[in-house]
Amino acid sequence: MTAHPPNGPADSAPLSDRDRAVLAVERQSWAGAGAKERAIRERLGLSPTRYYQLLNALLDDRRALEEDPVTVNRLRRVREARRGRR
Repeated sequence: MTAHPPNGPADSAPLSDRDRAVLAVERQSWAGAGAKERAIRERLGLSPTRYYQLLNALLDDRRALEEDPVTVNRLRRVREARRGRR
C-alpha cells in the first residue's frame, strides 16, 4: 500500500457533511445507466465531474480512510489498477 500524505492544517478537522455524503454515495451499488449520476446531482447538487474531483481528493485524505476504510481502500485499489493499465 502506498503512503498518503496529510492534507495540511485542516487535516485534523472532521470530514464535512458533503465529504461524508460523497462516501455514502460510493458505498451504494447502482443499477441502470445514469442512476449514480442522477443521484449525485439530486442529493449533492454537484456535477459528476466535480463529484469525482472531490472523491479523488478524499481517497488521499486519512480522515476519509478513518471514516470509511472499506470504501476508501476499495476505491484506492480501483484507482491504482486504472493507473496501472495506462
